[in-house]
This record gives sequence, structure tokens and C-alpha cells, in this order.
Amino acid sequence: MKKAIKNYGIQFFKEIIPVVAGILIALFIDNWNAERKDKAYIEQVFSTIHSELKETNEAISSNIPLQKSLIDSLEFYSTNQKVAIVDIVMKSKGIYVPNIRINAWKSVSSSKIDLIQYEKVTTLSNIEELKTTLNNKTQFLMSYLYSNMNATDKNTKQTLKMILLDILQTERTIERAIKLFGEK
Repeated sequence: MKKAIKNYGIQFFKEIIPVVAGILIALFIDNWNAERKDKAYIEQVFSTIHSELKETNEAISSNIPLQKSLIDSLEFYSTNQKVAIVDIVMKSKGIYVPNIRINAWKSVSSSKIDLIQYEKVTTLSNIEELKTTLNNKTQFLMSYLYSNMNATDKNTKQTLKMILLDILQTERTIERAIKLFGEK
């Protein structure tokens, strides 16, 4: 009886060891494959993020001189009661606000954020917050502009100038955040 139990135990271990080893090998291969796919996904996302941030930086850089021109025109015509805000904006060829692109960041931030270094997450989150701030300031600018288009007084022109300077500062902050992200 003891010999039968012993033979049965040995036979059991002979059969179970290859099964356990097979399961462990399969888990190792699955983890390796998942890590490889995650790495490829993150590399693709960062490639897209870099191209989006480059486009954003170019848009900001091209808009800043146009915004400065409008600010200078507002200053120049601030005391001229015959020139309305709409005329100044038209002479400066309109209002320019860059498009801040962070679509790739939004997609990864909602699904696989744990695969990204903390420093990059904080910088990209900061850029996203700055984009929201810029959008809010732009909405305020447009609301103010539409309600004061025909205004000719100095105070209204100076207020518009201050709003534009505030937007300009936010854009420069976004540029610095993009530069900081590129350094990480």
C-alpha cells in the first residue's frame, strides 16, 4: 500500500512539473509580448506628441509677431477718438491665436498613463492646463471684442491691449513648457 502511494505520488509529480513549467513559460512569453507592444505603443505616441508640440510651437512663433503688431497698433491709436477698435483690428489683419495640439497626450492620458515617466506626465498635464487657460482667455477676448467693437475710448483700447498681453504671456509659457518637455 505504501509503495503504491509512493509510486502514485512520483507519477503525479512527473506529470504536474511539465504542466507548471509550461504555464510559467507561457506567462513569461505573454508578459514579454505585452511589454514589447506597450513599448512600441509609447514610442508611437511620443513620436506623435513631439510632432504635435512642434506644430504648436511653430504656430505660437508665427502668431506672436502678429499679436505684437496688434498690441502696438492699439497703443498707437489709444488716444485717437476717431479710430474704433474694429478698425485697429482690421488694420492689423485680425486676431490670431495658435492652435495648441495635444490629441496624442489626451489619448494616452486616459488609458496607459502608467507607462510614461512622471516628469513627462507633469509637463504634458501642464501644457494641457495651459491650453485650457488659453482657450478661456481667448473666449474672454472675443466676448470683450464683440461687445466693444465700436469703442473709441482709450480705456477700452488699453483693456483690450492688456487682454492680448495676457494671452501673449500664456503662449510664451506654453512655449517654455514645450521646450522643457523636449529636454526631458
